[in-house]
This record gives sequence, C-alpha cells and structure tokens, in this order.
Amino acid sequence: MTEAPAGATILDGTALAAKVRESVRKDAEKLSATGRPPHLRVILLGSDPASQTYVAAKTKAARESGCTAETVRLPSGIAPGALLAEVRRGNTDEGVDGLLVQLPLEPGHDVRRIYDAIDPWKDVDGVHPENVGRLHQGRPRFTPCTPAGILALLDGGGVTIPGRRAVVLGRSDIVGKPVAALLTCRDATVTICHSKTPDLERVCSEAEILVAAVGRPGFVTRQHVRPGAAVVDVGVNRLAPGVAPPAHLMGTARVRRAFEEGRPVLVGDVDFDAVAPIAGWISPVPGGVGPLTVAMLLANTVLAARLSRERHRSEEMDPLTL
Repeated sequence: MTEAPAGATILDGTALAAKVRESVRKDAEKLSATGRPPHLRVILLGSDPASQTYVAAKTKAARESGCTAETVRLPSGIAPGALLAEVRRGNTDEGVDGLLVQLPLEPGHDVRRIYDAIDPWKDVDGVHPENVGRLHQGRPRFTPCTPAGILALLDGGGVTIPGRRAVVLGRSDIVGKPVAALLTCRDATVTICHSKTPDLERVCSEAEILVAAVGRPGFVTRQHVRPGAAVVDVGVNRLAPGVAPPAHLMGTARVRRAFEEGRPVLVGDVDFDAVAPIAGWISPVPGGVGPLTVAMLLANTVLAARLSRERHRSEEMDPLTL
C-alpha cells in the first residue's frame, strides 16, 4: 500500500474491497443454497493486453467470491453485428445473471449500440439507458461499478458528502457523469469539469471533494487541490520505459526508480506525492478505486441473480400468466 508523505488519510480501496467481497460471498452462498451460484459472463473483443488483464482479474475475483464466471473471447476485426449477436445470446441465456462487455471497443464499433443492446436486468455495469435514467432519478437498479466504488471509498473514509462542494474532473458516460449524479443524490453541490472548462485549476481548487477521471498521468497537481480536500484518483495510467512521463512525475521516487530499472509503472491522474501533504484524504494508484470497481461488479452480479429469481417467482405466482 502506498503511504502518504504527510497529512492525508489514505482511502484504502484494497481493504474495503475485501469487506465488500466477503459480503458478496455470503450472499452468493445463500443464492447457491436455493439454486445455482450467480453467474457472470464477460465478452472480450480482441487481444488488448490491458483488457485481458482486467477481464482475468474480474473472473478470478468472481470465482473467489462464490460466483461462477466465464469469458467469451471474440477475435479482433469481427463485424459490429457479430458482437451485437453475442450480446443478444447472453441476454437470452437463462444461465447468465450478469452480462458485461469489456471496454474499450475496437474502432468501427458503436459503444452506445452495445449499451442499448444489453438486457437492462443483466446490465451489471449500469450502462443501459434504462439503468442510467433510474440512476439520475435517484432510484438506481445497478449503479455503475467505478462510481459505486468511489462513493464507498468516501463513505469508508468518513468523508462528509452532504452540503460539500464536489468537482468531478472528467465527463465520461461510465465514470464522470454517473459519479456526479450519485454525489448530487447525496446532497453535494457538484460541478463537472472537462477540456472546455475555463480556469480549470481555480475551479478544482475550490472543491472539498475532488474526483479525477481524465486519463492523464499526474494531471492534478498541488495547485488544483484545496487544503484538506478529499481527492479520489480514478486514473490508471501505465508509464512505459523509453516514453518520457510528465516531467514533474520524475520527482516521485516510485516513478523515478521504475524508470531507472527499466520497468513500467502505474500512476494515477493525481500527482500523489505533491498532493498528499495538503489533502485531507487521498486514494492511491494502485490500491484505491480499482479494487472497489471489481468488488462492486460482483455485488451487482449477485443483485442481478437475486432480482432474476424474484422476477421468475413473481411470474409463476401471477394468475394472469396461467
């Protein structure tokens, strides 16, 4: 676990994820006792190394938490219609509770067509328009996994949300927008920032809660952060030897040592060593949001299995179906 140089409380996603996964395991055991274990299917298109690593971690964690899991691997270069057909096959397979298409997709595939095609009752990443709408109405079915992990991290660290000014740096459909909705539902005053936001540094520095999700290594510096703020770093950026990182990150001992030894290194969107001394709370990379994203996927898979069984029981009991 990364240690903060001084001051900030570390938002330990690894420890919190272990608690969530233990709760998931107990719930999965209860479902297994009355039928089969919750089942997760992940569809993986192509051979992107990072995607393969993420999928392997998800399926391994699912099995360790009392669920069953499988990966459907599709070759690179298949037509969009073939991917959509695989999604529809998962929708109609009664043995599948949770269905997830690993992102990013290859060029030529429309990610929103994929979102639209997933059965909203199996949509464990919360991307179908029906689930997105429910989230923004404050009555979510499946909360997107990374945003759910961010809120759990803040709650686990004792960060007060109601009445606080929150800034979300990034407006993606899977992180920025949903986490802003969740924070709004928890009575924070939320600003979403992006590449067109003027005076970005000043806006960020007014935040009592700052969520960084822009995919740019070390983008958030000390100047972006209000003293005492809670800083959640969603970024996972792989710095490879031979490719110069942002100059200010070479002041970080972990980054400098990795480059001296010719090793790749993971860093977040936040310059951790510069920000931690003034922040009140900070999440590390790795070991912050990432483990909770996987844990929340498992929680959603168990929820999908429970909802599926409740719906089937309701249909069996409804005299109109007889």
